[in-house]
Amino acid sequence: MKIYFSGAIRGGREDAELYAKIIQHLQQYGDVLTEHIGQMDLQEKVITDIEIHNQDLNWLIESDIIIAEVTVPSLGVGYELGRGVEMNKPTFCFHRSEKTSAMVSGCSEIKTFKYNSLIDLKAYLDDIFQNL
Repeated sequence: MKIYFSGAIRGGREDAELYAKIIQHLQQYGDVLTEHIGQMDLQEKVITDIEIHNQDLNWLIESDIIIAEVTVPSLGVGYELGRGVEMNKPTFCFHRSEKTSAMVSGCSEIKTFKYNSLIDLKAYLDDIFQNL
């Protein structure tokens, strides 16, 4: 299984450590195409925004499922979610905040989950992957 994990990069790196733990958990279920998102000292390669867009879009196309942590708002994550929905990819979003964007929570093709701890999030992920 090829997993596209999405989380804020330019929008803010305050959850990078959490992303790394989520990615590590996801790796038991398949190949996480975007594992770099969990790097604490993420340095964007010297490639253009066009190259980043095209690389990420190719990973989206290649993926079987999209998992996103959406607590930190990000235009890029929103764009990826929208494109994934257009491609009919199973899409799951997780957030710790009381509410998330209505464009995410209001989309019937995106399943959203509020969680309080990493243990809760892992339990949701285990259930999702066991029922695919």
